[in-house]
Amino acid sequence: MGLAFWVGNQKEDASMTQNKLVVISLDSMGFRDLNELRELVPHFDQLINRGTWVKKVRGIFPTLTYPSHTSIITGQYPAVHGIVNNTKLQPRRLSPDWYWYRKDVRAMPLYDVAQQAGMTTAAFLWPVTAGSKIDYNLAEIFPNRIWTNQVLVSLKASSPLFLYEMNKKYGKLRHGIKQPWLDDFVTACAVDTLKNKRPDLTLIHLVDMDSMRHRNGVRSEEAKAALHRLDERVAQIIQTTKDAGTYEHTNFVVLGDHYQINVDQMIHLNMAFEQHGWLQSLPGKTTYRNNWQVTAKTCDGETYVYTRGNVDPAEVKQVIAGVEGIQRIYDGAEAIKLGADPRCTFLVEAQPGYYFTDEVNRPAIVEPVDPQSIGEHDRYRGVHGYGPTQANYYTTAIFAGPQIKINATVETAHLVDEGPTFAKILGLHYPEPTAGQVIEDVFR
Repeated sequence: MGLAFWVGNQKEDASMTQNKLVVISLDSMGFRDLNELRELVPHFDQLINRGTWVKKVRGIFPTLTYPSHTSIITGQYPAVHGIVNNTKLQPRRLSPDWYWYRKDVRAMPLYDVAQQAGMTTAAFLWPVTAGSKIDYNLAEIFPNRIWTNQVLVSLKASSPLFLYEMNKKYGKLRHGIKQPWLDDFVTACAVDTLKNKRPDLTLIHLVDMDSMRHRNGVRSEEAKAALHRLDERVAQIIQTTKDAGTYEHTNFVVLGDHYQINVDQMIHLNMAFEQHGWLQSLPGKTTYRNNWQVTAKTCDGETYVYTRGNVDPAEVKQVIAGVEGIQRIYDGAEAIKLGADPRCTFLVEAQPGYYFTDEVNRPAIVEPVDPQSIGEHDRYRGVHGYGPTQANYYTTAIFAGPQIKINATVETAHLVDEGPTFAKILGLHYPEPTAGQVIEDVFR
């Protein structure tokens, strides 16, 4: 009881004396969005004018949502923090498990650092936070087993009483996990929490635009409409801090995690591996058996290739190189240097316009995307997951608040630099050195 009382007082004191930080991740927002579509985002424009715009932020290998958000919040590359993909290698499952849980993260996330310093934390659909110790947590997770449902998996993964309270107040806004309604729900929950709980560190993940780009294309009217909606949601979040009396002591960061590229061709690399006897498909299904010797595990614009047994990597590389749409093949040593999965034999990148699936039993190794199939599993008009070196593929970030320079720009930074910069804003330090460095030029 005494310890709980002490921790409670410590958190209360921290909330009264420390500057706060609100990080809003707009999934798939790129540099081009702010550079070319500024008329759609008047509130972002105001934020840039009263803050610092870090214009071109280079992502990680691969530029996927879960690895990217974990790199943002740990300051480390996937090879170190362990979230090397969105989903796990489960060949027999059409819908594999995602890296939902905090226990899979091998580096210290900033929300744990903040909590250890006595700060209050909140997160709203921030990836890979299920089962974490965040004070107010709505974890991003969905049911992919027939014996469970959204309510049960969310309750187990999130802060249960907090989730119950938010669902009771705002659940009517949702239509399952469909967009843009899910972002409406998340925004309402974040607004309520910023007003009533006043956390020191708040992490918000909004996915509307990413969803629209996957379904309709990167520069589609639907994606532009989503960008405008996100501008309105961010304005609502900022206004809430004014209403709560915390605005003058709150720093805001509005950032993207990756950009997207339009696609119209799929590469089913596992079909080539099956032709060489390295894996076996399941009859009548697009999945395959666990007894593989060579397998591709998609990252959309890139794919990992894993080998085991006595397979000759040189032969595997020759097979991959002969497939249409392949842009580059990194070997395992190169993948490690890039910060990707150290267990892979190869990291393979597709040409723009192409992306990878894990499927077998398809009409051809390379197959056009049927427009009628868009919205089904692994059927897209836009994807990410490419290497961050693709042309015009930067993401971006806006910093604003009492500690941030006014009307300034920083030309370039790396995604892993964001976490250390957040830590400095909060007066915190990661327990181990990070790959990223503080973006010093954003500070006054």
